[in-house]
Amino acid sequence: MYSLLKKPSAWIPILIPLLFVAYIVIAIAFLGPPVREANEGVGAHLFQLWLLLESFMLGFFAVTWLPRAPKQALLILAMQVVVALASCAPVFYFNL
Repeated sequence: MYSLLKKPSAWIPILIPLLFVAYIVIAIAFLGPPVREANEGVGAHLFQLWLLLESFMLGFFAVTWLPRAPKQALLILAMQVVVALASCAPVFYFNL
């Protein structure tokens, strides 16, 4: 599994959601809970672009590595999905 984690298609889909979680935590710590605005703002647009990019990255990883190393790829794919859902959790929590 560790040899597969060295591939960029494995660790980039894990790193980017972690950066979004850090961004959200820092923004909430300094600015307080988000409030609904008429204009969504840059953060919301970046989040939407990330969701699209993340789905393509997960799909690429699955298509590339599941046939080659199914057991290792499934574990890494599960990590990628869990981290992606964790970064979506604040959106659902604050109901934005």
